[in-house]
Amino acid sequence: LTSSLLSHKSSKREWKPLEDHSCTDVPWLLLFILFCIGMGFICGFSIATGAAARLLSGYDSYGNICGQKNVKVEGIVNSGLDLTHKKYVFFLDPCNIDLVHQKIKSIALCVSACPRKELKTLADIQKFAETNGSTLCSYELQPSEYTTDPRAAKLCPKYPVPESAPIPFFHRCAPVNISCYAKFAEALITFVSDSSVLHRLISGVMTSKEIIMGLCLLSLVLSMILMVIIRYISRVLVWILTILVILGSLGGTGVLWWLYAKQRMSAGALETQIAKDNLQALLIYAIAATVFTVILFLIMLIMRKRVALTIALFHVAGKVFIHLPLLVFQPFWTFFVLILFWTYWITVLLFLGTTGKHPVPNEEGFVEFRMAGPLKYMWWYHVVGLIWISEFILACQQMTVAGAVVTYYFTREKRNLPFTPILGSVNRLVCYHLGTVAKGSFIITLVKIPRMILMYIHTQLKGKENACARCMLKACICCLWCLEKCLTYLNQNAYTATAINSTNFCTSAKDAFVILVENALRVAAINTVGDFMLFLGKVLIVCSTGLAGIMLLNYQRDYTIWVLPLIIVCLFAFLVAHCFLSIYEMVVDVLFLCFAIDTKYNDGSPGREFYMDKVLMEFVENSKKSMKEAGRGGGAEGRELKPMVGADEE
Repeated sequence: LTSSLLSHKSSKREWKPLEDHSCTDVPWLLLFILFCIGMGFICGFSIATGAAARLLSGYDSYGNICGQKNVKVEGIVNSGLDLTHKKYVFFLDPCNIDLVHQKIKSIALCVSACPRKELKTLADIQKFAETNGSTLCSYELQPSEYTTDPRAAKLCPKYPVPESAPIPFFHRCAPVNISCYAKFAEALITFVSDSSVLHRLISGVMTSKEIIMGLCLLSLVLSMILMVIIRYISRVLVWILTILVILGSLGGTGVLWWLYAKQRMSAGALETQIAKDNLQALLIYAIAATVFTVILFLIMLIMRKRVALTIALFHVAGKVFIHLPLLVFQPFWTFFVLILFWTYWITVLLFLGTTGKHPVPNEEGFVEFRMAGPLKYMWWYHVVGLIWISEFILACQQMTVAGAVVTYYFTREKRNLPFTPILGSVNRLVCYHLGTVAKGSFIITLVKIPRMILMYIHTQLKGKENACARCMLKACICCLWCLEKCLTYLNQNAYTATAINSTNFCTSAKDAFVILVENALRVAAINTVGDFMLFLGKVLIVCSTGLAGIMLLNYQRDYTIWVLPLIIVCLFAFLVAHCFLSIYEMVVDVLFLCFAIDTKYNDGSPGREFYMDKVLMEFVENSKKSMKEAGRGGGAEGRELKPMVGADEE
């Protein structure tokens, strides 16, 4: 009986892929549902008790909501006015922004129309009021008194009044000229001492917006093309990618030095400040590109012996994308769901900002709406919801990809794959494993929140704390970031283990961790080489997009600073490349864990045949031999791995 129980227990602990499905981490699913109900309560409460009219229509400095009749606020003059025909909020000094209190330090009025052209004098403001019926000075002044009353200097807008246009749906008059936004950015970017530099940078972005949009679209197309290449020519991809990166880095560096030399030779004829800024930017770009190219070559020189091993791994991952083409579109669905959630979150946040606020006179005699103490906790709850639910959505993507790849790997006859393995994976996720995803995402949230708090404290104390405190803060932030990355990697493998064996999160994380530790050398080989090649893919997309940007923006160098447009384009290109290639990286990690489990519980004997295909086994065996030759191997299992007959017939 004892031996029978032990045998049963042992068999229970063995991995039984795709044989048994059961609900996992149900208490955490219930907790997540309760948390979402709380988020829904905050949404309903903020909409029901919030001043939606104050949010959408806006209000003036006296507590009047624009576009309607108002109730008198005790002790405040000019309150309780009938502003039915004055539907827009106008600020007398719209560029006077207080970043500390996050508001515009200006008197706000309700007007019937925004000034659609610049008004340079009080006479122009008076003429605009008489012509359009829109009084831009305070309510106690009549248009006929604008040029004669001495109070006009304080109660009328600061002139010249910039051209304004109403913000859609929110009825606020916003300056059309970008100079106002440049002043706002100057307050954010404290290291810019010369405000004219920032004005020219923002002007460069606005002038080059069509080129920026086109280059962003180019990065998306290049990412899609790279995914197609991975699918169909995985065997030669690594060498092509390596050669292209070498040529791209050399070509980009050479072009930058060529442009710098060309502009340096013609520097005598260029007297504009924009031309000087472009010349300095070219020198910085050229030096940075040279350093980057040297470092890249050194890394590729060190890893040259392992490049051939990566070809086999990419070949197997390429097969997965051939059988599961919908995996390529996972970033789109995830991004779409995240955008929907973030839109909902921001909308509720705006309504929450008007909830429970009562008009209170301030020291200047104007009205402020202040929130009661207990309602402030709703903000914290709402912020935690942003992090947890966002991580939950990303974890659902990881579990979906893991489930689809597990189905592919552990299906012996690939011809018998389900019609849509991804939809089957989504079905298993919804029916069985939402609790596991909720628990894993909550753990990431617990690490992310303290890191964000420390980053906020570090930002607020910048320039005030001593060197020791600053160093400790940065060290804590760095440690939490490293812990978050390690937990994210472990979570992904835990989701894979859950998809294979249908165990709860803690059991799956422990089993996956044991498997990874037992195959530490293999993990190191695959992660270093595989991740490096995917990094090269990101570099290729960014370099190609950046090179195209340099060539296009170079034609505007005499009247546009293209430092900021080029940075924006390169950042967007890297983001797009990361979204696409992260799916490929995820597939590689899932394949490796499946392979490690396969080799641990199967030996190729009848009844215990391997699931893997021959190419993957050859890759790992060659990797093991390479590590032994380098003096870092030894002690690994010595048996020859034999594939299941017919496993590589695809």
